[in-house]
Amino acid sequence: MANVVKGYQDYLAEAEAVIEQVNTAQAIALHQQGDVIFIDVRDVRELERDGMISGAYHCARGMLEFWADAKSPYHKDVFANSEQVLIVYCAAAWRSALATKTLVEMGFINAKQYVDGLTAWKEAGAPTQRKEKV
Repeated sequence: MANVVKGYQDYLAEAEAVIEQVNTAQAIALHQQGDVIFIDVRDVRELERDGMISGAYHCARGMLEFWADAKSPYHKDVFANSEQVLIVYCAAAWRSALATKTLVEMGFINAKQYVDGLTAWKEAGAPTQRKEKV
């Protein structure tokens, strides 16, 4: 067994100490406002299987730093405004916590984590959409 010096729980605790989190009721209210961008950091296979929040932008966790950095050749316009409210989510709130912390460290001052995840969103009857296979 590997001698892990710093484990995933340590990374999650560090992230949760510095990010703002929103619950399902808050996330739905923000979604209804229409002036926020929901960022789905799950794997594309999860999107194809489970769907996604309506209108969300998919950015796989492994590409986040490259897509968010304006100096990167992979930069995406959805990350052009560092003051835009971004609501980051995944399935179990682990990847989204780490992704939100990364965005905040990159200067996205209004990045927040949707802490309850897609399952809670669907259970609340909030709008979802299908992700078609590419």
